[in-house]
Amino acid sequence: MIKFVNVSKKFSDGTEAIKGIDIEIPEGKLVALIGPSGCGKTTTMKMINKLITPTAGKIFINGEDITAKNEVELRRNIGYVIQRIGLLPHMTIEENISLVPRLKGWKKEKYQSRVNELLELVGLEPDVFKTRYPLELSGGQQQRVGVVRALAAEPPIILMDEPFSALDPISREQLQDELKDLQKKIHKTIVFVTHDMDEALKIADEIVVMRDGKIEQIATPDELLRNPANEFVHTFIGEDRINQGISNRRVMDIMISLHQTDKLERDLAIISFDSTITEAAKQLIRQNVDKLAVVRNEETIGIITKEEVLYFVAGMRREEGSSC
Repeated sequence: MIKFVNVSKKFSDGTEAIKGIDIEIPEGKLVALIGPSGCGKTTTMKMINKLITPTAGKIFINGEDITAKNEVELRRNIGYVIQRIGLLPHMTIEENISLVPRLKGWKKEKYQSRVNELLELVGLEPDVFKTRYPLELSGGQQQRVGVVRALAAEPPIILMDEPFSALDPISREQLQDELKDLQKKIHKTIVFVTHDMDEALKIADEIVVMRDGKIEQIATPDELLRNPANEFVHTFIGEDRINQGISNRRVMDIMISLHQTDKLERDLAIISFDSTITEAAKQLIRQNVDKLAVVRNEETIGIITKEEVLYFVAGMRREEGSSC
């Protein structure tokens, strides 16, 4: 869906913000850009809708180079959610949400129906909220409106620039959960800039870790916790998160698939495929057995052996010891 090819950005003051990056953002995925302040994550995101123009390299959307695209038309087809929300205070909630559809020439009946649909999607009763003004809403309610406003014209791409960072912890957690649930329904391509690693690990399908205008690693949250690419990524994630990720590894991660095993012995003790490896170790010791059958939906899909579990647990303890 979105592809960066050797993209660089050098500002007029000589600052080299982006240094030849390559990224592919799959259609329908939520990809988080994260890194220290000044790493280039917001600059990277803003180049997608041409708020910032690359100095070199190409950016493609659906295989089309955006260089020649009209900026206004491009932005009307890309939703944008910012930290400061950006609702227009003199407009009602309905007028704020329907702004881009109206600019695109939607009929009144269509955009009013869309406003009702979107407000219901984020738990705001249309008859109660659509006639209110932004200052009559709480911060969390305003941010919900900001999110659905970005969805109003049904854009395939949504850019989110630290949208929840100004909220209190409870509202932030609620909106993270709501965004995850919403994405399961709408399957948009979302580029989400954040400085919060816990947020990225929670909501993202893939995480792009940046430093000094370069990409240090692109990985799923699970891959990032298992295999940080280098010392910087390891430190940026944090030892506690990595250890927590290791301790939460699942039986299915180290099981031997059934087709790779000999015929299973009868009456093997069983364990669920989504149990943690720590739970498997306890069961092996408690039952004094050398292997367990791994089951999913009452079907045996593999085995997990005492040898593999002990090898993994020993490695986990070595990791813990090295952090002391």
